[in-house]
Amino acid sequence: MSDKESYELLGFDNVLLPVGDLGEAVGFYERAGFSVGFRFDEGGIALLKVGGETPGILLHLEEELRHRTPPWPSPRVWLEVPDARVAARELAAAGIPPLDEVFQVATGWAVEIADPWGNVLGFTDYGKRPELGRRN
Repeated sequence: MSDKESYELLGFDNVLLPVGDLGEAVGFYERAGFSVGFRFDEGGIALLKVGGETPGILLHLEEELRHRTPPWPSPRVWLEVPDARVAARELAAAGIPPLDEVFQVATGWAVEIADPWGNVLGFTDYGKRPELGRRN
């Protein structure tokens, strides 16, 4: 055993996304299929649930942030869904158009959206590699 201390990555806590209007952001993400774990307007935060996990996507109010298109390249948060093609159709029906067409990836299909502040979220499935998915 070394006398140097080390640390271990245990998993994700939360992913923070800056937004310019907390109410508008919560509405956008609810239309995108997220449920709100909690909302604390005085602190400028709202937590969106992701599956059954405790961590989620934390919306953080940045009052000076205006609507913008996603910068390229920009960081992306991808989430696993049972079928990305179904997700794309449901998102479009909710008034959230994909950034591009649904596309193939090594594990299956994927689609990306951007919120009004340019945060990019992807939805991907494991149709080609179900043994790697959460529902294998």
